[in-house]
Amino acid sequence: MNVAIIMDGNARWAEARGLPVLAGHRQGAKTLKETVKIAVRLGIRELTVYAFSTENWNRPREEVDGLMAMFAELIDSETPELNEQGVRMRFIGRREEVSERLQDRMSWAEGETAQNERMTLFVAFNYGGRAEILDAAARFQGGSEEDFAACLYAPDMTDPDLLIRTSGEIRTSNFLLWQCAYSELIFTETLWPDFSEDDLRSALEEYAERGRRFGAR
Repeated sequence: MNVAIIMDGNARWAEARGLPVLAGHRQGAKTLKETVKIAVRLGIRELTVYAFSTENWNRPREEVDGLMAMFAELIDSETPELNEQGVRMRFIGRREEVSERLQDRMSWAEGETAQNERMTLFVAFNYGGRAEILDAAARFQGGSEEDFAACLYAPDMTDPDLLIRTSGEIRTSNFLLWQCAYSELIFTETLWPDFSEDDLRSALEEYAERGRRFGAR
């Protein structure tokens, strides 16, 4: 099973507590760490998370610079534990547009965890669904739908069965536009830093009650 998550609400969580926005992002990173552990325990095979979009560069410079530094720091600190858990890391997005240091840390994390098979964690970083389709179209030489899908950032990713968005917003925000064509969507009011095992289990239970027809009757 592939679960995709739009991790939304870090800034609102921080603002509600009178904290800097980056404090919300750091709490959100802790939530992701716990969510990965829970997903592994529940037997989820792929977890795809929206970490930074191609549109997020439009945020205040201080926030963007802080996020970039935090991402590099988190890759260094969390990869060893992810490796111990048997989690393979993959980054999807326009990697060439971020700093060489961050590109290096991404490649290092992918290399360190490449042989792991318990779960794959896809991190969408500097990612946009339209950008991915444009980049795939530039590489596409013609053929079938499967041939086009092979030109996407992670051809080995299975299409998400379930897409969860936190914070009460009801939109997909340019995330996995190709892959989520038939995904089940669940929107929760919970802000991402407050997202818990109960929230994930509730979403999985709701998903299990739905009948997926993929366009058939």
